[in-house]
Amino acid sequence: MRAGFPIATKGMVIGLLGGSFDPAHEGHVHITREALKRMGLDQVWWLVTPGNPLKARQPAPLAERLARARAVMPDPQVKITDLEARLGTRATVDTLRRLQAIYPGVHFVWLMGADNLVQFHRWNRWRDILRSVPVGVLARPGSGVAARTSVAARAFRVNQIDRGENLRGRKAPAWCFVNIPMNGASSSAIRARGEWKR
Repeated sequence: MRAGFPIATKGMVIGLLGGSFDPAHEGHVHITREALKRMGLDQVWWLVTPGNPLKARQPAPLAERLARARAVMPDPQVKITDLEARLGTRATVDTLRRLQAIYPGVHFVWLMGADNLVQFHRWNRWRDILRSVPVGVLARPGSGVAARTSVAARAFRVNQIDRGENLRGRKAPAWCFVNIPMNGASSSAIRARGEWKR
């Protein structure tokens, strides 16, 4: 295995949670733990992105965001990574393609909060993402109805399954909406309060 890359063996099911994590917070921890529990994942990898092409404001330096993420999520089942920086990818679809090539026989599940599903159709080649890996959407405060009626949800309605644990081993396209207890923490609110400075 390449240096700096997590170890995963054939047959493992790995959840991938991507984002700026600017900063990582209890909401990220909460949905990660819920995904591990409700989807039967072997691990979750946080993909701390170098930058977000959908946001004009660029995040704090990657090293700072990685350090904060490791501090808030000290769990052996969760790997905090800078894989997109190592792979040189920015678009999720490209990251997934590279990871599937590097880890043959490993099953990946893309994880996202419901707030991301609302604008998922703005992501580069979003349909290809849904066709390449199963997707687990975790409830977030205030996003339930908008997520369930989003462009992506409507486009892939026939591929929706009813339970998170059924994503394990499922071939794409397949996605589910998982209702979980709500945690209202948000990176933008933390930054607005001045609790996370560059």
